[in-house]
Amino acid sequence: MKKLLMALVFVWIFACKQPPQRNCNDFKTGKFSFTTTINGEEKKTIFYRTEAIEVDEFEGKKDSSSIRWINDCEYVLKNLHPKNKAEEKSIHIKILTTTDSSYTFEYNAIGDKRKFKGTAYKID
Repeated sequence: MKKLLMALVFVWIFACKQPPQRNCNDFKTGKFSFTTTINGEEKKTIFYRTEAIEVDEFEGKKDSSSIRWINDCEYVLKNLHPKNKAEEKSIHIKILTTTDSSYTFEYNAIGDKRKFKGTAYKID
């Protein structure tokens, strides 16, 4: 009986853990930066987002995508001017956690099971 009581207390403690903070509406629009590693080299992207459009600046080139919001924390990007087959695929993005100035997200091309994670920082 004592072991059962201890097990219940243990479960109760972990069940009461606070869920991660997700104030996704704070990040629906604005200017952001995102750094990723490509072939061992860190690359930085700056992007601007409105409710309907996202404009990315990467290595001196701009690219625009439409945004379709699924819910407050998930959206799909569709490149407006794809230059190849890979750019024709839409990207699903899900905000996992937020802080005052950043959000952690996972993303993948629609139909691709591989998911990647990143952190974007609000800069404006």
